[in-house]
Amino acid sequence: MTFKTLDQANLQDQRALVRVDFNVPMADGRVTDDTRLKAALPTIEKLRKGGAKVILLAHFDRPKGKRVPEMSLKPVVEPLAKLLGAPVGFADDCIGEAAKAAVEAMAPGDVLLLENVRYHAGEEANDPELAKALAANGDLYVNDAFSAAHRAHASTEALARVLPAYAGEQMRRELEALDAALGNPKRPVLGIVGGSKVSTKLDLLNNLVGKLDKLAIGGGMANTFLAAQGIDVGASLCEHDLADTARQIIATAKEKGCELLLPIDVVTAEKVEPGVSSTVRELDAIGAQDRILDAGPKTLARLIAAMDASATLVWNGPLGVFEVPPFDKATVESAHHAAKLAKSGALVAVAGGGDTVAALNVAGVTGDFTFVSTAGGAFLEWMEGKVLPGVAALTR
Repeated sequence: MTFKTLDQANLQDQRALVRVDFNVPMADGRVTDDTRLKAALPTIEKLRKGGAKVILLAHFDRPKGKRVPEMSLKPVVEPLAKLLGAPVGFADDCIGEAAKAAVEAMAPGDVLLLENVRYHAGEEANDPELAKALAANGDLYVNDAFSAAHRAHASTEALARVLPAYAGEQMRRELEALDAALGNPKRPVLGIVGGSKVSTKLDLLNNLVGKLDKLAIGGGMANTFLAAQGIDVGASLCEHDLADTARQIIATAKEKGCELLLPIDVVTAEKVEPGVSSTVRELDAIGAQDRILDAGPKTLARLIAAMDASATLVWNGPLGVFEVPPFDKATVESAHHAAKLAKSGALVAVAGGGDTVAALNVAGVTGDFTFVSTAGGAFLEWMEGKVLPGVAALTR
């Protein structure tokens, strides 16, 4: 991937239009989780240090092209200023006189947040006219919102074609990590794909079997693969109508030289409740009322051995119902082992997706992985091999 970084830009006195992801959780008009604000700090600080005027573009929620007061970005100003340790200005619109006047009043090093770009219908329509109106207040464009890069919107795609475009620090880290995981990885490469349904990850599985050396499938989706091979999965979650699809993926993996690691033993219970009585079952001993809720100890041991034999790991989705102990064991122990290998430098471990991040947080190892992407949809589409418009616009 060839994209320009801020190290290649002349920043002094430049008006830098920076697309960030400030679509943060809020309650009663207050930010309840500042993770995404913190993610933008390295880019903002680099621009300030370089003498740029930092003008932040972002969306919040889905106002559908209308001005919805409850979807204003104004509540972000105070927590962002606190994190920066510097004042943050606010303009009541992202284009027009309000934005123009606020930008003209800026000095190098100042930070300004513009109002929700989705107040304009042209944002989600990727309208080139809105992009030109946004560009009127900038000399260069910086995209630091990988999590919004799978959408071809005016502030993520069209604007990058109007002004000189650069990747922000968070975007750069994300793209470099993803390239290290699948684009140009150290081999052997192991993938872990879990979650409840095969139907939501067909594109992902079909892409990965052509890129990985080994692919471990866990969670509810593994039941569909087991059933497709004639194994009785009892009362487990299973998409029986996708048996042919599962068999086709198994055949494609064999053809491409990707070893599929399906469960060889499982943990079952009749109910999904914390502390419920559970049993380890061999695949030929699953009862009619049994529900498969986690990978068994033999499956876990084989996965850990596969990690030890790999140079790169890419992970999306839990191996069991990790939210309900004791069915978190395979996910948590796998996460601990991957984190230990990553910390020692023996494994490049990249993970992403909402449930995956939550599972790694439960295991307490998020900080020990090589990289953990919080960009749910964009991370998944990248793993599916799809072109992300916001990234493509930076690599022209």
